[in-house]
This record gives sequence, C-alpha cells and structure tokens, in this order.
Amino acid sequence: MENDVHYMNRALELAEFGRGHTSPNPLVGAVLVKDGRIIGEGYHQKYGEAHAEINALNSAGSEAEGSTLYVTLEPCSHHGKTPPCCLAVAKAKVKKVVCALKDPNPLVNGRGLAYLKSLGIQTSCGLLETEAEKQNEIFLHYIQEKTPFVTLKSAMSFDGKIATKTGESQWITCEESRRYSHHLRSTHSAIMVGVGTVLADDPLLTTRSDKEGKNPIRIVMDSSGRTPLSARLFQTIDQADLILICSDVLSTEKEKSYLAAGAKVIRIAQAELAQRIKATLKELGKLGIDSVLVEGGGILADSFVRSNSVQKYHLFMAPLIIGGRDALTTVEGEGFEQLENVLRFDIANVEKLGTDLHIEAYPKRRPQCSQV
Repeated sequence: MENDVHYMNRALELAEFGRGHTSPNPLVGAVLVKDGRIIGEGYHQKYGEAHAEINALNSAGSEAEGSTLYVTLEPCSHHGKTPPCCLAVAKAKVKKVVCALKDPNPLVNGRGLAYLKSLGIQTSCGLLETEAEKQNEIFLHYIQEKTPFVTLKSAMSFDGKIATKTGESQWITCEESRRYSHHLRSTHSAIMVGVGTVLADDPLLTTRSDKEGKNPIRIVMDSSGRTPLSARLFQTIDQADLILICSDVLSTEKEKSYLAAGAKVIRIAQAELAQRIKATLKELGKLGIDSVLVEGGGILADSFVRSNSVQKYHLFMAPLIIGGRDALTTVEGEGFEQLENVLRFDIANVEKLGTDLHIEAYPKRRPQCSQV
C-alpha cells in the first residue's frame, strides 16, 4: 500500500504540469511500474493531444506488458479528440490499473474500468481520491454542472478596503501577491471584470508572462456598451479573446463596432445583476469555458456572492489600514441583513506571500438567498 501511494503521488505530481493547458479536459498523470521500478511516465500536456496513459505507454514501450498502471483519472472509453485510452492499455497488455478517481463524464463514468475488467485486467479505484478531486475541481464542476467553475479573487487591506476614498488602488498588495494573481489568470479559461473596472483602470487582464502559458479569455460585464473602443482590451485582442456581456439596451451600431474590432458580444436579458450572472454562466458553459476568475470590482463580487455562484475564493490581504467609510470594499451592494444569510467559508490554506497573507477558501453550502 505504501508503494501504491508513492506511485499515485507521482502521478498527481505529473498531472500538475498540464495545468493551464488542458482545458476543458482534466489534469491527468500516469505512471507505469514493473518489478518495483517506474518504467514509464506521462501526463496530459495539452487539449487535443495524447492523454496521460498514451504518453506513459509510449515512454515504456514494450516493457509495458505485465506492468501496473497508476493513473489519476479513469482511462477514457470513448472517441473524442483522441481514441479511447482503455483500448491502448489493453493492447499493451498492462496487468493492473489503479486509478484515483472515476471519471464522471457521462461518456465514461465507469465504462473504462468495466472494459478493462472484462478483459481480465485487475482494476481498483479510490487511491488518493480526495487529492485527485482537489486537483481536478474545475473539471469535476464543469463536467457535472455545465457551467464554469468560478473563483473570486480579492486584494485588500487589513480593514477590507480595495482602494482609498479617491479611488487610488495601485498597489495595495505586494509584488509576490500580484505575481501569484497572474498565475491564477493562467490557470483559468477566462477572467471577468465589470465595466466600471475597465473605465477606472483600463486593464489588460493578461498574464504578463510567457512562462505562465496562454492568456485567459477576457470577459466584461457591460450591459449598455460603455466599454470604449480605445480600451487596451481592444488594442491587445490579438493576444487574448474578448467577450462583452451586454443586454438588449446595447445599440445595434455599438454591437457592430465591437464585432468589427474583434470582440464577441453575448446579449443577456436585462434583469437584476445576480440573475444575469446565472444566465451568463450558462452561456459561457455552452462555449466550453470551464473556469472563470472574477477579479473586480465590488458590485460584481456582490452579485456573484448573492447568486451563490462562487466555488472558490482567493484573498490577498496586505498589512495596512486605509480606513474611511467611503473607501471601496471587496464586496459592495446592500449587504446581508441577517447573519444567517451571509456567505461563510471553510479555509483550506493560509500562507504568507512576501509581506501579505494569502487565504484560499471554499464557500459553505447555504440556501439560495431570498433577496436575490
């Protein structure tokens, strides 16, 4: 059992190398072991390319016969961008398959393991399952809910402010926190801000580094089309796609100008912002966008909180106090009237980044707020 855990941990480690490159596919790592030694390794490197099992089998070559395959997710059993992995595993005459997690994809969902078992190959599932679920939390949410996994990111002072009362906000957090924030961008399919953030900061919303992989799709919540064509988002559209979420009040002329500039426009029926968030996420899911990093501002954050649309929270807290009741906070809006309705969190991790604190947390499940 100790050796099994060691090999599966190695498979999980390999899977991480694909982060930011496999969306909307899962992160998967695979290790082939024979006679107590690793003879092959692989991971899913990029969407549309070979899966982890195939790369591991290619690495092992003819030695794969009679080996044990440790893989973080059940081998697929369907034709997608690539042929079924379970067929290749069987053809290589692997003796045993140990996986961490069953694939909830309706096209797989146990069929891969069942096929292997029907051929006399030993199978087991569940080793380091919790770790595998955490690693693939984005994929698991998206494949089951058909909407993007939403991460809400906030950078604030000790007293919860994101800017002074005059709007000055650069920079509250330290360089290490900002660098990690750019890493978060690279691990999500899309990044979202409100039009207020665009007008105030004229952001790029890119990763700023070639080392971080592809830039996320930039999404702006802009019901009436206030995003100017002079914005840097349009000037860098060759670097990253841009989607504007608008309503029916957007003029046809403005929509045509956005389209001509290279942006995609999605119209969502005019409604309370929290309701529009739900409708927007459904539309983004249809586009294959499996994850969204919400960065600003306070009104947008409030709509995600109130609509129960947040799956994960990253908080960067700088050791300073801004003060002032007119200074902007991370979550604006009316606020909750009763404590029983507030959003509560389970803290998963706390670490020091430079001079700041970085907190990773998950919302506790709660009933839909009656105020939405």
